[in-house]
Amino acid sequence: MAHFWILCCLALGLGVAGNAWAAHAYAQFGDIRYPAGFAHFAYVNPAAPKGGEIMLVPPTRQSNFDKYNPFTLKGSAPPSMLGMMFDTLLVGNMDEPTTAYGLLASDVAVASDRMSVNFQINPLARFHNGDPVLAADVRHSFERLTSKQAAPQYRTYFGEVKGATVLGERSIRFDFVRPNSELPLIVGSLPVFSQKWGLEGNTHKPLDQMVMDIPIASGPYRIGRVQFGKDITYERDPAYWARDLNVRKGQFNFDRITYKIYKDSTAQLEAFKAGEFDYMQSFIAREWARAFTGRAFERGDLIKAELQHGNAGDFQGFLFNTRRDKFQDVRVRQAIALAMDFEWLNRQLFYNAYSRVRGYFVASDFEAKGRPGPDELALLTPLRGKLPAAVFDQEVPQPPQTALDPASGHTLRDHLRQARDLLQAAGWTYRDGALRNDKGQAFSIEFLDSSGSMGRVVTPFAKNLEKLGIKVQYKVIDFALLQKRMDVFDFDIISNRTVGSEAPGTELLERYGSRSAEAEGSGNVIGLKDPAVDALLDKVVSATSRPELVISLRALDRVLRHGHYVVPHWYGAVHRVSWRAKAFAHPADLPRFYQPEKLVTTVWWSPTATSAPGPSPSTAAPPAKKAP
Repeated sequence: MAHFWILCCLALGLGVAGNAWAAHAYAQFGDIRYPAGFAHFAYVNPAAPKGGEIMLVPPTRQSNFDKYNPFTLKGSAPPSMLGMMFDTLLVGNMDEPTTAYGLLASDVAVASDRMSVNFQINPLARFHNGDPVLAADVRHSFERLTSKQAAPQYRTYFGEVKGATVLGERSIRFDFVRPNSELPLIVGSLPVFSQKWGLEGNTHKPLDQMVMDIPIASGPYRIGRVQFGKDITYERDPAYWARDLNVRKGQFNFDRITYKIYKDSTAQLEAFKAGEFDYMQSFIAREWARAFTGRAFERGDLIKAELQHGNAGDFQGFLFNTRRDKFQDVRVRQAIALAMDFEWLNRQLFYNAYSRVRGYFVASDFEAKGRPGPDELALLTPLRGKLPAAVFDQEVPQPPQTALDPASGHTLRDHLRQARDLLQAAGWTYRDGALRNDKGQAFSIEFLDSSGSMGRVVTPFAKNLEKLGIKVQYKVIDFALLQKRMDVFDFDIISNRTVGSEAPGTELLERYGSRSAEAEGSGNVIGLKDPAVDALLDKVVSATSRPELVISLRALDRVLRHGHYVVPHWYGAVHRVSWRAKAFAHPADLPRFYQPEKLVTTVWWSPTATSAPGPSPSTAAPPAKKAP
């Protein structure tokens, strides 16, 4: 699913009432920072030299790849292929989370009724084979990605797009099912590929049979040398059509970007220290504190840094598969969550480096707090018959918290007693050496993990669950097998992380909407099918102002938290990254919203490249302006 969520990094959109509106960019609420003809984004070095090579590892997964097609359900595509090879109609930036600018499209025009959007294709745009990018290619890409041959999440993501109509050689219109402020940028995020990809004679191969066919796209990199299934190198296209375009100026500076894949996290870290690759991100506090040490760090050969950012916190937790009968009772899910002692984990394992995840929209304006206020109640009251009374009568649920001093708060023992009572009320009692239901079936849980890093968390969690009579199995499997089992919903509980968003929107339909609950490969890992949630999701995607978006997301967060669908994990306030000092040069200032791997591959450059870098562009941003 990771290949899909790259699309969701683009901004949401808002149509402007009155006459049809056309501009070089599109913003959620009309605030566009960069005027037409701007020189470059503020956080890049426009004079960064081109050249050099860097070697990376995928930030979170450890698995081989077995195909070159990132758009189908089966198999694993190489890491970062979408961002390296596929251009989109519009492109976002790292300072404006809800605005996107023209890339393949030189102009975007929204109809006054917000029922359609027109794009004009830049006449300079070219595919890697030299062919021009035409409106017919855009329509072909849309139709292939919304077909049953593509991974099902694309059909959900583009589900409210009625169709694409070619108006001219470089002009295309997308029509919508209903007015939706986000849809212009949803279609703006469409990855575009040539009609000739997968063409055999006069016939196109089905998309899901295009496994080893090299994509014909238009992005800054092409596939270079490959050890198939292991390592892959992307080579910068010196003839990249957009190399001088303002939205690409000072970006994609390395001639070659190689991803090396290690199946073992310990071997990966030791390989980094030994110089086998140049950059990695750490997600484990103990590893960061104790393993990112040694002479290479002391000499300054390796740099260890905690980079500040303004991102919303990532949502992370143990997710229940509610398709399983044993997890369908909310009291059972709540009881299991009571058995995890985060405060102990943070002290003993995490060096107090983390804060607890409390809601689904971490460290943002969208988190629900206290009891619902008048604005939330206006959305929730029409759903009263579909929601538990606690949504209206009680404060939003908080994760259980244990105290060092039993006199000052609840202890783990208190929480386990509460869990026992909840399980009993749900029909699970301890007898014959196990927690059993009225049919005598024992309660068991299987935790799946692809890296082994969760083992030290699951072990104390499992001991607490076993005190309740629950049998726990922790299994480490290859990422590809884990992905396959997730795709067909063959799991009990898995650990999952979703990158935070400053403007959540249509991607939430795929994550929590009923339509995606039974679609294999969907992001609805939980299996959530709730008409009240669907109604609130509808309010989210139809919001026409920032306040509307905030209130609808708070109401959604409140309802989801009352469902106890996850055991919330933790999040960090910084990016913990390390790199080889001689491998990188970079601007002095950081953007506000970014993921570190994307920052490295798009904005940084090689200090050994031949041309001298220019000054830091930290003051290059023009003042904010309103869209016409």
